[in-house]
Amino acid sequence: MANNALPPASRTSLRRRLDHLGIGLAGLCALHCLATLGVIASLGVGGHFLFNENIHRVGLLLAVAVAAVAIGWGLLRHGRLLPFAVALGGLALMVAALIVPHGPNEFLLTLLGVALVSAGHLLNLRAAR
Repeated sequence: MANNALPPASRTSLRRRLDHLGIGLAGLCALHCLATLGVIASLGVGGHFLFNENIHRVGLLLAVAVAAVAIGWGLLRHGRLLPFAVALGGLALMVAALIVPHGPNEFLLTLLGVALVSAGHLLNLRAAR
């Protein structure tokens, strides 16, 4: 089908929903980081599940997929590079967090990364208005 398979209002609504999904995923990632830190620090249990690398890899893949579609779509629509650049910087920090050992550096890189990805989605929503 052609690029206009969906009516313009439906395409915009879908893109907005993807931006909102991206913001929600970023929030869940931040919550996961904070919960992991709290549970490990207070109880000393759950590290085998909460520190599982697959959780981080899947989260990063979801963040990349949603950001690529929503922010890429927004870039094509409004032509502003700032949302794309901010989100890309956040994704780079999230990748760096996967490379460093578990600890404070991973925690900070992840939180800064998800904050930037979320900010990129917010900028994308504003630019598309």
